[in-house]
Amino acid sequence: MGKGMLIDLTKCMGCRGCQVACKQWNNLQAVPTEFNAEFTNPPVRSAYTWTTIDFLITEVDGKTVSTFTKQQCMHCEHPACESVCIAAAIKKTKAGPVTIDYDKCIGCRYCQVACPFGVPKYQFDKATPKMQKCTMCADRIEAGMETACAATCPSGAIKFGERADLLKMARERIAKGNGKYIDHIYGEEEAGGTAVLYLSGVPLDLTKLKQGVTEEEVPNFTWKAMRQLPALLGVVGLSSLGLMAYSSRRNAVAAAEEGARSGAGAGKHPSKGGKHHD
Repeated sequence: MGKGMLIDLTKCMGCRGCQVACKQWNNLQAVPTEFNAEFTNPPVRSAYTWTTIDFLITEVDGKTVSTFTKQQCMHCEHPACESVCIAAAIKKTKAGPVTIDYDKCIGCRYCQVACPFGVPKYQFDKATPKMQKCTMCADRIEAGMETACAATCPSGAIKFGERADLLKMARERIAKGNGKYIDHIYGEEEAGGTAVLYLSGVPLDLTKLKQGVTEEEVPNFTWKAMRQLPALLGVVGLSSLGLMAYSSRRNAVAAAEEGARSGAGAGKHPSKGGKHHD
């Protein structure tokens, strides 16, 4: 089993240090942004913002409840994005991260559609756009370091390690927490299991974590659609060839008719300056 992260939402204080560390380590450019009612800033993740602290402020039983949820790629154990990538650019590594080979990525956005968490983002500002997302600092892991976000978290809300060890840690915290945590480890079963795991002290609908995610491995669904792709491409290809042939034939007929009309017109109207001789 590979590496992962355990994010304890009861410890997160919304400082956004992880956002800054992610930007710095991955050399991600700044993006125009603005404050909003929930204080999430930037308001959404993008090709240049791979992780955000999503704020939620609501009222429960007459009391104001504020939660902070760190969001990024979940690094699924069985990634839907990998299963639909027609360029074979996305791979689940043995170390745990799900990575994108930018030399292979063609920016088709199939991964964006397939992801149950809506993670991959498109470079709308590039002439040859690629898909972008959190890499779980695959380069740092390869060098024996922890992720940048875990290394910078001042409250210890983000723990990095072996996924199996993190699951054990999460269960121990729930068992010894005296009701501090809800009895659920988000990511243990969601989407067939993810490398990023969460503990929460409030019901999950009071966080920004995606609700209603299937516990089945998502490629079981995506493969049913993707195996139809060769036949679909064949139909589209044949249809395109048929349209091209029809268009070419129509243009040829139109040209021939125009030529015939021009020839007939030339025979009826001799040049004005010339004289006719028998």
